[in-house]
Amino acid sequence: MFKRQTSGSVVCPSCDRLVSVNIEACPNCGRKNPGMWGYTPLLRRLGQDLGFSKLVIGGCIALYIIALVLHPQAIGNSVGMNFLSPSNTSLFLLGSTGAIPVFQFGRWWTVLSSGWLHGSLLHIAFNLLWIRQLLPIVTEMYGAARTVIIYTAATLMGGLLTSFAGQFFTGFWHGADLSVGASGAIFGLFGTAVAYGQVTGRTSVTKQFAQYAVIIFLIGFLMPNVDNWGHFGGLLGGYLVSRTKWLDPRFKERQYHLLIALGCLALVPLSIVASVLHGLILLP
Repeated sequence: MFKRQTSGSVVCPSCDRLVSVNIEACPNCGRKNPGMWGYTPLLRRLGQDLGFSKLVIGGCIALYIIALVLHPQAIGNSVGMNFLSPSNTSLFLLGSTGAIPVFQFGRWWTVLSSGWLHGSLLHIAFNLLWIRQLLPIVTEMYGAARTVIIYTAATLMGGLLTSFAGQFFTGFWHGADLSVGASGAIFGLFGTAVAYGQVTGRTSVTKQFAQYAVIIFLIGFLMPNVDNWGHFGGLLGGYLVSRTKWLDPRFKERQYHLLIALGCLALVPLSIVASVLHGLILLP
């Protein structure tokens, strides 16, 4: 299954032209090492998004189950919209973010880990449905590697903004003391689609996804315990990073996009491990 291709031709990931698997650079688009050390066919079998949507969905589900198992006695106290909610202790240990973890305990890395955690069955179901719908669309627009970068940037920006607002703002403008969920990244995907429409001149795309973002953002004000600062931060992060020149969707992905994406993916388990190790020291 994981066997490398050492001879013959492969399809260049950037220009979709046939090239030798061992060629140093694609003669058509100039991409370096289009054969990806012989693993290009394997990566293509993972799907257009290189398996990223499955990784996100599987990772979020696994961490949700772990959070429930860590403190099962708290499950019986969750009803209604909070049905099957992990305890705050479990979520803190695994890497929830917000004003308390970031500013009181210095757990700054949780702005990334929190995007893979969820606070209830309804919470994770709603978010994963959106991820399943949006990730393939954004991958079609920007490519798999750039989508990983965008998703990570939106997660980070959402976590940073809500933590900052939770620490320094009060009253109506107060952010989150504790925050979890992939909704910041989801709003980042909305922002990315809006940016794509602006960059490519497809105004219908901009209008459609801007409407989605506005409607869901407004709904957030009508529901309890919704992290609107996290939503806004994710939207802003996804939009801004998507408008940068090095992620311009009018040009094919390059090898450095994949390397940066792999680095982003590596940061996720590192942030969760850091949360657990640090949490074990803090919690009795």
